[in-house]
Amino acid sequence: MEVRQVEQVVQPEKKQRSSIGKVFAWTGLFLLLTLIAAAMFIAYQGAVQQEEKAPDFTLITFDGEQIKLSDLRGKVVVVNFWASWCNPCEDEAPDLEAAWRQYEPTGEVVFLGVDYVDTEPEAMKYLEKFDITYPNGPDLGTRISHAYRIVGVPETYIVDKNGVVTDVQIGPFPSLAAIQRMIDPLLSN
Repeated sequence: MEVRQVEQVVQPEKKQRSSIGKVFAWTGLFLLLTLIAAAMFIAYQGAVQQEEKAPDFTLITFDGEQIKLSDLRGKVVVVNFWASWCNPCEDEAPDLEAAWRQYEPTGEVVFLGVDYVDTEPEAMKYLEKFDITYPNGPDLGTRISHAYRIVGVPETYIVDKNGVVTDVQIGPFPSLAAIQRMIDPLLSN
């Protein structure tokens, strides 16, 4: 009889531990499925599109300057995602710099380079190689690229004076003229 009493005490304890384990397992599975669904939703949305409000961000440049996108309202902003390891980025780098040098004296257009998943020494070599003079900085923690939902590099977003994305270039620009065609119409507004 004493043996049964011990079993009766032990059995409810085992059932309680088993129930708690099941709750943790189901909760974990639910969280995992929620994360997968959220990732699929973001992937389904693709990159930020034309006519969407540009996600705000603060870029800390390689020179230590902080530039907040929303502080640039009233200007056309060219946000270019690039990386030193990206061969197509090299193809468009001279044209982006030429466009910057053309528009910079007017003060109406700002170019921002966002260095994606790179090392600072390699990024600095890239900027030097192509004599890039517009502000550039690393995408720390890939926060900016996540906000723009980029799918690769290079990607460029043209933001109008009101903070709205007007054009998106996935892949490298084919020419300086292609960059100008996206910017020039925004300057007359």
